[in-house]
Amino acid sequence: MLARTLWRRGGRLAWWGEAGARRLCASSPSTALAENNKHKTMEDLDGPGLLTSLYWLFVKGYFPIMHQMQIEHSKIYGPLWKSKFGPMVIVNVAGAELIEQVLRQEGRHPIRTDMPHWRTYRELRSHAFGPSRSEMGKEWQRIRSILNPRMLKPKHVSTYTNAINDVTTDFVKKVDWLRKTSGNGVMVNDLAGELYKFAFEGISSVLFETRLGCMNEVMPEETQKFIFSVGEMFRLSNLVVLFPKSLWPYLPAWKHFVAVWDHLFKVANDLVHKKMKEIQENVKEGKVVEGEYLTHLLVSEHMSVTEVLGSVTELLLAGVDTTSNTISWSLYHLAREPEIQEKLYQEVIGVCPGDKIPTSDDISNMPWLKAVVRETLRLYPVVPGNARITAENEVVVGGHLFPKKTLFHLCHYAVSYDEKIFPEAHSFQPQRWLRGEKQLNQHPFGSVPFGFGVRACLGRRVAELEMYLLLSRLMKHYEVRPDPSGKTVKALTRTLLVPGTHINLQFLDRKKH
Repeated sequence: MLARTLWRRGGRLAWWGEAGARRLCASSPSTALAENNKHKTMEDLDGPGLLTSLYWLFVKGYFPIMHQMQIEHSKIYGPLWKSKFGPMVIVNVAGAELIEQVLRQEGRHPIRTDMPHWRTYRELRSHAFGPSRSEMGKEWQRIRSILNPRMLKPKHVSTYTNAINDVTTDFVKKVDWLRKTSGNGVMVNDLAGELYKFAFEGISSVLFETRLGCMNEVMPEETQKFIFSVGEMFRLSNLVVLFPKSLWPYLPAWKHFVAVWDHLFKVANDLVHKKMKEIQENVKEGKVVEGEYLTHLLVSEHMSVTEVLGSVTELLLAGVDTTSNTISWSLYHLAREPEIQEKLYQEVIGVCPGDKIPTSDDISNMPWLKAVVRETLRLYPVVPGNARITAENEVVVGGHLFPKKTLFHLCHYAVSYDEKIFPEAHSFQPQRWLRGEKQLNQHPFGSVPFGFGVRACLGRRVAELEMYLLLSRLMKHYEVRPDPSGKTVKALTRTLLVPGTHINLQFLDRKKH
């Protein structure tokens, strides 16, 4: 019996235990091909047809809560089923082990989906495809290899601390201003909306190395339009993709979709060319060219200006909702769980007493803070369902052999609420993520909010840094309490998982320590 085996990940060889070796061998493409006569096929899967899917979405009312439909369908059809949405046949995967099987069989150039509406827009306007959703294959790998180091390596990401802390300081001041002007001295209304502005300003300060005025008492009109366009793009994405591509030119939603993308690229283009002009002037005057992410991309010349524009635009979109929604939900639960909040407050002031502003180095000493964020991401995965297309090989998942080009829908939301993996799954328990306190049956693929492998979220490290720095600062300054009305906030699916109604919380001043 094979007790140990070697496997390769990220260019390193590592040991896998016996169970892991069995999983790997059982799911390898070569094994699948050799034993394909023993496997069931996609045709053997149960699941709703097109009319049934439409009935669930629009008659039973699951269109705004598609994440809940994952759970309901998994109860009916089991952890693996197929469904039809518009022109697409999708294989839904709602088990941690099954999700692991899909992700571990990815090829060298894994594909989330072909995002036909995003790609079609870029083809229409001759824009470069981006690294997040629209680019694929070897060209995607080339773009990611250029973008990855400054976005994923901790030593590079830590250099963004000062820029993010500047935005964080302004947000803490904004909270005080909001309390005084519209919250009777304590309330912050529509917290998610305010945090969206914070996240937008934070990621812009990293990507474009500039401030957009989101923290101003009165936000610039152009910035307001930019933020609105991002929200509209995600809302319309969910709608357009339900229709065949041949109908898009006749849909008002498609025309609006194109218009908001046009505006996003216009603003991004202005910011990129502003930075190029600044670099050129510094070179002309003999000054040292200094800067962060955008400067690095432009000066290195590994990418064309068109590719830089396409990439930073997608990165901007990926970096806002993760931060804003996760912090919103974290504060919502911390307000309802005073013991958990007090434990976090004591951890923060223990590491950063007095007026000390937390840095990336300090965050490494705050395990409870990281556990709070991780538990929030379990309860509210920013992307409730991710997708993969098997691009290179046939794969075996759950005893079924699937051909190349199969579209898998990974039901992360359903798996996050699996009681076998997360007992009392609907409760907010950050201790699940503390080292030494994890349940024995907690599967590593039970919650993968940033994805897995080479196609994992490119903005993960920056988003985490923003969340940690802001949450720790807010804990130092304020005690957060629930909305006195007692209103419960539920989540909605708008491509991403977002609060369905305003989150209103009380922010009370902390006593100085």
